[in-house]
Parts: sequence; structure tokens; C-alpha cells
Amino acid sequence: MCGIIGILGKQPAAPLLLDGLKRLEYRGYDSAGIATLVNGVIDRRRAEGKLVNLAADLDEAPLAGTVGIGHTRWATHGVPNEINAHPHATERVAVVHNGIIENYKELRAELTAKGCNLASDTDTEVIVHLITQEILGGRPPREAVAATLTRLEGAFALAIIFAGAHDLMIGARRGSPLAVGFGDGEMYLGSDALALAPLTERIMYLEDDDWTVLTEAGAEVFAGDGRAVDREVRRTELSGAAIGKGEYRHFMLKEIYEQPQVIGDTLQSFINPANRTITVPDLPFDPTAIDRLTLVACGTSYYACLTAKYWFEDLAGIPVEVDIASEFRYRAPPMAGRGAALFISQSGETVDTLAALRYAREKGQAILAVVNQPESAIARESDMVLHTNAGPEIGVASTKAFTTQLTVLACLAIAVARGRGRIDSDAEARLTGALAEVPGRAAEILNHDERLKAIAHDVAEARDVLYLGRGTSYPIALEGALKLKEISYIHAEGYAAGEMKHGPIALIDEQVPVIVIAPSDPLFDKTASNVQEVMARGGRVIVISDAAGVDALADGAESTVALQAVDPFVAPILYAIPVQLLAYHVAVLKGTDVDQPRNLAKSVTVE
Repeated sequence: MCGIIGILGKQPAAPLLLDGLKRLEYRGYDSAGIATLVNGVIDRRRAEGKLVNLAADLDEAPLAGTVGIGHTRWATHGVPNEINAHPHATERVAVVHNGIIENYKELRAELTAKGCNLASDTDTEVIVHLITQEILGGRPPREAVAATLTRLEGAFALAIIFAGAHDLMIGARRGSPLAVGFGDGEMYLGSDALALAPLTERIMYLEDDDWTVLTEAGAEVFAGDGRAVDREVRRTELSGAAIGKGEYRHFMLKEIYEQPQVIGDTLQSFINPANRTITVPDLPFDPTAIDRLTLVACGTSYYACLTAKYWFEDLAGIPVEVDIASEFRYRAPPMAGRGAALFISQSGETVDTLAALRYAREKGQAILAVVNQPESAIARESDMVLHTNAGPEIGVASTKAFTTQLTVLACLAIAVARGRGRIDSDAEARLTGALAEVPGRAAEILNHDERLKAIAHDVAEARDVLYLGRGTSYPIALEGALKLKEISYIHAEGYAAGEMKHGPIALIDEQVPVIVIAPSDPLFDKTASNVQEVMARGGRVIVISDAAGVDALADGAESTVALQAVDPFVAPILYAIPVQLLAYHVAVLKGTDVDQPRNLAKSVTVE
């Protein structure tokens, strides 16, 4: 959720920390702060709200020093204000923290009883006081941190600096990601490699319960039991240019327009264009032997799972269970003895999804992952990883990550179906050919941007919006509603079109836009019947279909968008794009913060 960065360097740290926080602002933007060592003394600046407020404070009162830590916050404990902003500090220690300390109330009571004055409402402040108490008791910093870590329950990524220690920074992680960067006599900490991209190409990811001691000479890493351990140092291909908005007004719009390219990049990993076949890495299970496939994710990635369920069951004939990670992990479901489980996460660090993965492994499942971060915890703990090639996605509302997830899942479904003997070479060639056309079709859909922008004016005034779809269009209806809720704050719900008569039809009147996702597929006629029922009750119908579908539904529709006709197999990938654009333009009209909608963060690393 929150973003953290630390620099143990030779140059003034504050400007570099601020730049790193700009790259991490997608992780949290309720408040922000920086602390540095100035002649051995901890000094800090903190500000409520967006990072621009902290930048203004630093302009008025600059921070010196070459050693420092920074934080951009997504509030968990305590309202977003300057007092609750990180870094939290005493005269001896300053800390930034991503995660939740579950036993903070007990620790806070203990510290208060000892006379400590805790100024904030946060769980994090107990960490800085616990370390300070250990130092006052005679322990050196690294021993003080080691002792404190054993007292903490919950999830955390920490960066810690110490008064008078210009050649020392300590980091630790449990549940929340933390990367170590290596420079020339300089060292760095960051929530992810994106924060450190302008500073170094050499990155080491800490594993769960690791903690690290940084000096200008390098990094020592220790496991939770105190053993010195080695972790691989890798090169990252991220660059400072990776997160620019270019000529686009918002990251979200830029990322929507990147979809033809990134879908194409993703397909290149799987498609052999010469013979129209799909190639995937060796599966960690025998496709002919598994009894069930379990798909688990959160948010938009969950809708990718729902779409894939149709593909795997229809093409491969595998029974598929789909679950929300936060429900799956506590439901303790029985799992097939010969089963596989697939976990989808853009960040690869989603805490609920990671916990669900570990449960599935305990139950003997083969573990697959679809992630956008190949060095993430979910990737590292999986038997096979299928990477989306979406590149950094900064907008909180997922767009290109979703369509590349669908692309990967479609390829996997074809490969598994072939492995089970459910499709022949001709069927594989047809489906693969349809996928190969998706980047070009996606580019054509972007030509409807002005049409969708015009329709947005009709939607922006609504209080409630319904989305309808059948088959693989049903998850896209759910995703369209989620996008509208996320960034425009309009109440929206997605429904299976056949369920409309079982309740939602009561909401239909002339004030309610009903957005229908209806490609010309075998279920179109059924959807068309539901649309007629909406029209008969005065609903404001907006149809997204192809030319044939629009012709069939034009009478009585308030607005229509006619896309190119495509194979129904790939329709959900492509029909995701117009609902993204519509939500974007509605949000712009309403003046909301498109890239950083209220109360949301990009990477959910706490429960």
C-alpha cells in the first residue's frame, strides 16, 4: 500500500528521495514525508495530502544530508494528517513502514507505561519507540532492531536510520515487499524496483522475514532466525523513462492507449506465428490428469479469473473453481488430490492472494501464477510463472494489466485444451489466429474514443448505472462497473443479463443508464431479449456491440458503439477497452482524481 524509499549515499538525499516518492505515489497518497541525517541529527519534513504539498514544504525549508528515508502513505491506522505521516522519529531513530502491526495496541500500552510519549494514532510509531528503548538499554542499532522485530506481529516493510550513524541503514520485511539497490559506494531501499530505477540497475529482493544492514560497503542479509543468508542480486530493465505520461493527460489514458502494444508484446511470448500454435513453458501438472483447476485473485484480476473459467471449461473441459483471495484463504476449502491452482496479481505482492497460494501449496496443488512483476513474491513461490508484458502500470485503476492477464489466460487455455486432446490443430490455429489479430483490433477500438467521450456526458449525471453481459461478457460487465465506481464515484453494478429479472429490473427507470456488453456470439439473442425488457421500462440503453449487434438493438437504444466483428473467443479482451475509456471520460467530466482515486491504492499488501 504505502511506498518507502531509503538512500545511503554521497549526494544530497532529499531531492532523490522526493523523486523516488513520485514514482511510488501510486502506492499511497494520503500524506508523505522525508527524514535525513543532518550533522548526525535526524531532521524531517512531513505533509498531509498529495506529494506536491511535501515538495512545497521542502522548497521553503530544504533538508540537507546524504542519508535519508521517505514515505508516501495510504492510511490504515489514524487519519491522513501531518502528525500521522511518516517518517516517525525519536531523537535517536526514524522509521518508515508499509504494512500493519497487529499487536500495536498492546505494545503502545507497554510503551506508555514506561513513559514514552507517542504523538500519533498510527501503529507504526510503536516500532520507533521499541527500537529507541532497546538502544537506551545499551544495545547497538542492529541488535536493537533484531530484538524489536521479534516483538512485531503482522506485516511490514521497514527502512530505519539512526542519529549519528551516517554509514548505516537497516531494512526489514514480513509480508510486504522490499528491494535493496546497489550503487557505487551507495545503497538504497525501496518498496519496488520502480522507485530505484533512476538510481541503480542492480536489485536484490528480500524474502519474507529477512532483514538487512546497509553500509556504503554493501548489504548483509539475515533470515528471521538471525542466520546470515545470501540473496540473488539481479539486473532490472526498468528506467527513469518508464513512468512518464508523455503527451497524455493521465497515466490511465496512456495505459489504455498502450494496450495494442503490450498485448502484442505478451502474445509474442506464446504464439508461433508460422504455424499458429501456442507455446507455454512446461506445465507443473499433467493436463490429462488434473481433476480441478482453482483460480484465485482480487479485484480486477478476479474478473480475469471469471473470464478464464469460461475458456478452461469450454475448451479444455476442466472443472474450474474461481474464488476471491480474501474469502478463499479463510474458507479452508477442500482441494482436489490431483488439482492445480492459478493465482493472478498485477503486483505479485497482493497479501490475500499470496496467503491463498500458500494454503494451496499446503494442500498439494500444482501452483501457477500470472503476474506483471517477475521478481515478486507470488512469482518466486510458484511452480510456473506466466508473465504479462504490460510494463509499469501507474494508474490505480487497472487497464493494460487486465487485458494482458486475459491474453495470457487465453493462451494457457488453448495450450491446456490441446494437451488434453480437446482441440485439434485446426481449432488451435483458428483460436491462435484470432488472438494474433487482437493488437490490431485493439488499435481500431481506440478510434472510438471520441464517440465514448460523447456518451460519457450522458453517464456522468447518473446516480446509478447498470452493466449487463452474458457468458464471457458478464465478467466484462462486472469490470466496467468496477472501473466506473473506482474513478468516477458513481454507484454501478454489473449483472449477468439473465439475472436482471431476478431483482435488478426493479431499478430500471429513465434515470438509469444500462450499458450492455453484447458482441455477436451464440448468446447474443438471449442478451437482446433482456435489452428489450429494459427498453420497455424506459431504461437508457447504451449498446456496445459490433455492427450486426448494433443494427439489431438500435431501435430504442439511447447510444451505440459498433466495434469490428471478432471471434467470440477474444471478445472479452477487446470489449474491456471501451468500458475503460467510458469510465475514464466520465471521471474526467466529474473532475475526480483519475490516477489516484480516493481511498484506493495500487498494490494491496495489507489485509
